[in-house]
Amino acid sequence: MPDTKAPSRRTFLGSTAVAAIAVAGGAPLLSACSGSSEERTEGATTGKKLQGILPTFVGSEVVKPDLPSENGSALGFTTVLAASRLAVSVPEKLGKGSTVTVMAPLWGTSPKAGNRYWSAMDEAIGVKVVWQNQDGNTYGQKLGAVLASSSIPDVVVVPAWELGGKIPSAVNNKFADLGPYLSGDKVKDYPNLAAIPTNAWQRAVFGGKLRGLPMPASDIPNIAPFYRSDLFEAKGYQAPTTTQEFFDLAKEITSARNKVWGCGDMTWAAYKFFGVLDEKPTCWKLVDDKLVHRIETTEYLEALDWSRSLYSAGLVHPDAKAESGDLGNLFTAGQVWMYNADISDWYGKTVVQREDKPDFAMAAMDYFHHDGGDPRLFAGSPSNIWAFVNKNADEKTVLDVLALANFTAAPYGTKEQRLKAYGVEGVHHTVQGDAITKTEAGNNEVFATYEYVASPQQFFAYPNHPDVAEGMVRWQQRMGAFVTRPLFYGMQVQEPNRWAELSSQFEDLEKDIVRGRKKVSDMQQAVSDWRSRGGDQLRDWYRKLLDETGGQAS
Repeated sequence: MPDTKAPSRRTFLGSTAVAAIAVAGGAPLLSACSGSSEERTEGATTGKKLQGILPTFVGSEVVKPDLPSENGSALGFTTVLAASRLAVSVPEKLGKGSTVTVMAPLWGTSPKAGNRYWSAMDEAIGVKVVWQNQDGNTYGQKLGAVLASSSIPDVVVVPAWELGGKIPSAVNNKFADLGPYLSGDKVKDYPNLAAIPTNAWQRAVFGGKLRGLPMPASDIPNIAPFYRSDLFEAKGYQAPTTTQEFFDLAKEITSARNKVWGCGDMTWAAYKFFGVLDEKPTCWKLVDDKLVHRIETTEYLEALDWSRSLYSAGLVHPDAKAESGDLGNLFTAGQVWMYNADISDWYGKTVVQREDKPDFAMAAMDYFHHDGGDPRLFAGSPSNIWAFVNKNADEKTVLDVLALANFTAAPYGTKEQRLKAYGVEGVHHTVQGDAITKTEAGNNEVFATYEYVASPQQFFAYPNHPDVAEGMVRWQQRMGAFVTRPLFYGMQVQEPNRWAELSSQFEDLEKDIVRGRKKVSDMQQAVSDWRSRGGDQLRDWYRKLLDETGGQAS
C-alpha cells in the first residue's frame, strides 16, 4: 500500500496548464457552481443532514480477530485458516453480469487481461471488471486529464492527496449519488458495506451527497518512525525518547566513511514529535477563540528547524538531500538505521528481507513529545481513498458496482477476502500449516487493486510473520491512547476554488528549508504572504463553518 499522505501534496489540476485543459471548448467542466446545474462545491455536510445520508452501521461478527481493536487500532490476525474453515460473508452472488471499467492507481506492473486471478474474481462476484490501472506515482496527472474529458470510466478511484485544485468540483459534478442505494437501512442489502465504520462514510460525502465508497483508515497516524531493531540490539542501543536523544543517537550511528547514516529525512515524524496539526481540513486550532493554521504555529517552525539540524550535521543519507533513490531500500541495506514511512512498510520490508536474512527485524519507535513525555497526536482522516461511480452509469451498472464493493469489503478470515488477497488456492497460493505462500503466478497476477473499490475496517493479517502483525497492532494501541480529535475531524470540507492553490508552495518550501536551501525565516515570510493573499479570508471562512457546525462531522 502507498503512503496515504504521499507521494506528494501537490495536485495535477493545480497547474495552469491543466486548468486550461479543464475549460477547453469554452465550458468550465471542473469549475464551481455559479447558478448553473452543477452541484454545490463549498462547505461541508454535518449534523442532521449528514445523519440522513449515512448508511446504518451494522458491525460484522463473521470473524473474531486474534488481536481486538483498542484505542482505535486496527484489528490483528496472526494465524491462517485452512480454506475449509473460512467464513462466508457473501452467501449469494450479487452481480448480474455487467462489464465495469475501473480506473485505479497501481504500484507495480499491471497483469495482462484475462489472467486467472481476475477471471476468478469476475466469476465469484458476477461482475466482469476491466481494469484501467495507472502508475500510482503519476496518478494525479492521469486523473486530472480523465476528469477533464468526456470519457470517464464507470468507476474512478480518487486518493485524498489528489483532492486539490479543481478535483473536488469534478467529484461533485461527474460522479453519482449513491445515497438512494446505501443511505440508512438500504445498506443492509450489502452487509460488508454496512460494517464499514460510520466515520469512514462521513468523509465519503461530497457536495451534500454520498458519492464515495471508502477505504477506512485508523485515527492513529499512519506514518511511523522506524528503526532497525536488530542492529540496535546488536549495539545495545535503545529507541530515543526525545529529539535530542534522537539527534545524539543518529550522530553516534553515522559514519560516512563506512556508508552508514543515522537516518533519512525525518520531517513527517518531526511533525508528530512537536505536536503539529495535520493537513486540511484538520489544520486549524483555536487559540484565545481565534483560528490558527498549522503553518502559523511555533511547533511547525520548530519541527522544520529540528529536521534541518539533522541535515546540517550530516546525519541524513545524501540521497535524501538529493531527493533521489529509495530510503526504504537503504534502510533494509543497513545504510540508514532510522526512517519514517507508512506503517505498511513494516510488513512490506520484513517479508522481502527475511527470505535471505531470517534475523532481519525492524520496529516502530513510540512517538514522544520533543522534550520528553507523552506525545501530542491528532486523529487522522477516517478515510483517504474513495471509489466513485460515473453519474451517467445506468442502474444495472451501479448495482453491480455495489455488488463488487460488497465483495471487496469482506473481512479477513472469509472466502471472499482470501480470494481477493491471495487468488486461487493451488494456482496463486498454497497453505501449509500456519503459512500461506504465494506462487510465482500469485506474485505476477495478484495485485492490490480491488482494495480501492471498498475495504473493511483496517486490519493487519500476517500469519507468516505474526510478530509483525502483533507489533503493528500493539504500536497502534499504544499510540492511540494519546490521539485527540482536532477541529473539523471527519468532515469532508470543500474550500472555495479561489483559495485552492493558496498553500501550494509550502511543500517545496518545507523541503528546501530542511535541506538547507532556504532558511526558516523564509517560511515566516511565506506565511505572512499567505495571510495577505487570502489566508485571513480563508480563516474567516473556516470560522463561519466552525460556528455553523461545531467543528465535528456529527
